[in-house]
Amino acid sequence: MQARDVILKPIITEASMQRADQKVYQFQVNRKATKTDVKEAVAEIFSVDVVKVNIANYRGKKKRMGRYEGYTSRIKKATVSLSSDSKAIEIFQNQEEKN
Repeated sequence: MQARDVILKPIITEASMQRADQKVYQFQVNRKATKTDVKEAVAEIFSVDVVKVNIANYRGKKKRMGRYEGYTSRIKKATVSLSSDSKAIEIFQNQEEKN
């Protein structure tokens, strides 16, 4: 599995942005990815030193539309901790850097 296939997208919430100050980040990852796959992918993509990876599987929520019901997609979420001497991951780039 390629590194870009393992990490699908960052999870951007208020709580996850507060934890980014402590160099702890959350990503939605491929459901077949292991902790080792996630660690190697984050290290390769962002050029950082990963210390710890925690993974949680989430079931889809039950949703209804009139008399029909179904489930949203299942996801796998990875919480990645970086070492203290590693550089921080910039999820949002400044507008000045893009121009």
